[in-house]
Amino acid sequence: MSDETDIQGIPTPEGHSDIIETDYKIGQDNIETKIGPFGLDIHNPVFVISGLTVIAFVAYALLAPGHANALFNGVDASAVEGCEPGAFCDLGMRAYLTSTFDWFFLSAANLFVLFSLFLIVSPWGGVRLGGTEARPDYSYAGWFAMLFAAGMGIGLMFFGVLEPAYYFGTPWGDEPLGVVRPFTEDGALIQENVAEARRMALAATSYHWALHPWAIYAIVALSLALFSYNKGLPLTIRSAFYPIFGDRVWGWTGHIIDTLAVFATLFGLATSLGFGAQQANAGLEYVYGIPNTTTVQVILIAAITAVALVSVVRGLDGGVKVLSEINMSIAFLLLLFVLFTAGAVSILAEFVTGLGAYFQEIIPLSTPFGREDDGYRQGWTAFYWAWWISWSPFVGMFIARVSRGRTVREFITCVLVIPSIVCVFWMAVFGGAAINDVIASPDASAVKAQVIDSYNPPLSLFAMLEGLPLAAITSTIGIVLVIVFFVTSSDSGSLVIDTITAGGKVDAPVPQRIFWCTFEGLVAIALLVGGGLGALQAMVISTGLPFTIILLIICYSILRGLMSEKRNA
Repeated sequence: MSDETDIQGIPTPEGHSDIIETDYKIGQDNIETKIGPFGLDIHNPVFVISGLTVIAFVAYALLAPGHANALFNGVDASAVEGCEPGAFCDLGMRAYLTSTFDWFFLSAANLFVLFSLFLIVSPWGGVRLGGTEARPDYSYAGWFAMLFAAGMGIGLMFFGVLEPAYYFGTPWGDEPLGVVRPFTEDGALIQENVAEARRMALAATSYHWALHPWAIYAIVALSLALFSYNKGLPLTIRSAFYPIFGDRVWGWTGHIIDTLAVFATLFGLATSLGFGAQQANAGLEYVYGIPNTTTVQVILIAAITAVALVSVVRGLDGGVKVLSEINMSIAFLLLLFVLFTAGAVSILAEFVTGLGAYFQEIIPLSTPFGREDDGYRQGWTAFYWAWWISWSPFVGMFIARVSRGRTVREFITCVLVIPSIVCVFWMAVFGGAAINDVIASPDASAVKAQVIDSYNPPLSLFAMLEGLPLAAITSTIGIVLVIVFFVTSSDSGSLVIDTITAGGKVDAPVPQRIFWCTFEGLVAIALLVGGGLGALQAMVISTGLPFTIILLIICYSILRGLMSEKRNA
């Protein structure tokens, strides 16, 4: 790291870099004040608008849960005068948005992948983030640990077993993808259909966890790193729009961009925290008999948010980095345990099969038009892309903060390709173990009903671990992993939102991070109380939709920014 660091904690470029000359000073619009012993340094109006809106939303969902539930999940059209089947009031926010804008989410995600791959092979791949002489601040081990813990932790734990097993047992049945059913109507196994059903299950799962989500993260992270470390602009989303809007990004144009980023990040995090609380509660009930109720989940969110507050106070290196490295080590050990106890040879074969199937099916799965698989395309893919996009300001800024010193080619390759392979491997191990359990069971219909037909996402991990040795111990480890992933997501998310709402300052007062960490938990609680899983998903999609447009514009800004940088040989 450079010996020179400006007062806002952003290192100055080392070596040649095309710094943008602007009269704007980081924090010039901030309000610096004190409330009792606590100092505040907040951006006006981004902090004020986003903070008050979030407080109002929490109050609405908690004080009017019935109304909130109808908004998020819809109502029975036949019971409400003037509500037509398929309308917003009937479907609810989540189903209406995914069925209306699925083509837009799929098309945009495809563009993000193509753009990322282009940057790897382009001449601009030699541009170094932080200047021509900059060197990485973190080792590969520490870098990857923080990247995975922030980017995919809770999601991998929540869907790692459920999604492959669900696709295997109850495919959506669309003819274009050639899906076959491995079970008869009464639950008997159709042996000749097993191999193809397994192949498509792994392909469909890998599609949601490989190149597309990581391309979304890579684009946001690259834009933030480039315009902050190379151009000398604040570490906020608005900075990426400077090549297009110029100094207008410091006015209301930028205020709107950053406020949208705060909402997307907050609700994306709240969804993940809600998933984590549901899964931890399911595991506690499964192993220890603790009731699986909304009340227990609220208590879990409150308790884990309190732990996250401790990590927030410790900061990036003392909190997030340490927790991330510990958690990834435990996750790796659990991965190895499942791999070898569930049959390493067959699961490794599953990984190779799944990776090959993914590349074979990626074009049909990515096609936004002319398909009949509405359940998969709208219910799964459109939601996932909205979720990843809503997470992108959070994960992107976090990756940017720990990626200074990497070349664009190294950055994109590591953020895009390597995590994709690891995610496919994770799904092949955990999902493959669940599929093997279904196939090997003497009563396939009973296992199918328990793991698949009941469609209990929070319980699926623990149902799979029950069939392996040391189930009580591994299930407890699974609960711990979910909780710590929960903590690292809340912690790092608080750092990111605080940076945006502090006008790009990365060393703003700690009480502000405490505020955002607290309200991340409150938003998750409000959504659970006001509509459960459907409410969590609805808010992700509603915030992910406008932010998709922002990401498309960012791609153009990145090209403009890279063209002026000196490339390393």
